Amino acid sequence: MNRKTVRLAVRDGIGEVTIDRSDKLNALNEEVRGELAEVFDELAGRDDIKVAILHGAGDKAFVAGADVSEFAARTPEEQREVYRHRRVYDALAEFPKPVICAIHGFCIGGGNELALACDIRVADATARFGQFEVRLGLIPGAGGTQRLARLVGPGQALRIGLSGDLVDAAEAHRIGLVEVLADEGEHLAKARELATRMTRWSGVTLRLVKKAVREANERHLSDGLAAERELFLEAFASEDGREGVKAFVEKRRPRFRGR
Repeated sequence: MNRKTVRLAVRDGIGEVTIDRSDKLNALNEEVRGELAEVFDELAGRDDIKVAILHGAGDKAFVAGADVSEFAARTPEEQREVYRHRRVYDALAEFPKPVICAIHGFCIGGGNELALACDIRVADATARFGQFEVRLGLIPGAGGTQRLARLVGPGQALRIGLSGDLVDAAEAHRIGLVEVLADEGEHLAKARELATRMTRWSGVTLRLVKKAVREANERHLSDGLAAERELFLEAFASEDGREGVKAFVEKRRPRFRGR
C-alpha cells in the first residue's frame, strides 16, 4: 500500500506500525488517522500476525496531539459530522489482537488518547503525557476522560484533565497510565521483547484474554464474570486449547495453530 504517514513492518508474528510524520511531531491529521485505521484493519485479518506494536518516528514525540489547524475552522455542525464516522481510536480499541504502544517524548491530547486505546503502554524515560484540551477551552473527545478514568481512576483523570499539566514517565507509571518503564531510547526494544513473549502462545488465547479483560472493564462484575466463563469455554473448545492441555499432560511444548 502507498501510505504517506504510516509504515508497517511485519516480522515473526508481530506487526510494527510506525506513525511517520516527525516533522509535525506525528500530530494526528485526517491522513494519519485514516492510514492508521486502514493498517489495523489489515492486520486484524492477517493470520500471520499475533501482536501489534504502535510507535512514533523521530526523537521528540510519540504523538503530540491532534493537528489543531485542521479543525480550527470547522463549525460545530461540521465537527459533529466528523464524529459520526468511525474513528481511529475505535479502530484500535476494537482491534482483536493485543496492541502494545511504545512511547517516547510527547504523548499529548489525541496522542495520549491513541495510547489509551491500546492494551499495554511501554514508555521510556523521556515520555511526557497530558491532556491539553483545557488550554484550548475544550475537553478531551476521544477517550481522554472515559478511558483515562478507567485506567488511573477518576481523581487522577481529573487532575490531568483539569490542570493541563504534563506528567512524566515515572509519575505515569506510578498512577497506572504506563505499564512498563524503559530506559531512554529503549521503549521500542522493550515493546518488541514483550510482544515476542506473547507470540509464543495461541492467537486464539491472546484474542480471548484481551476480550475478557475488556469485558471486565466495561461491565458490572457479575456480567463480566459470566462473559469470562463463556470466553473460557470458547478457548477450551478450540483446537489450540485442546492441544495446550494435551501438551501439558504429555510434558512437551504445544504446537499452536491459531484455531
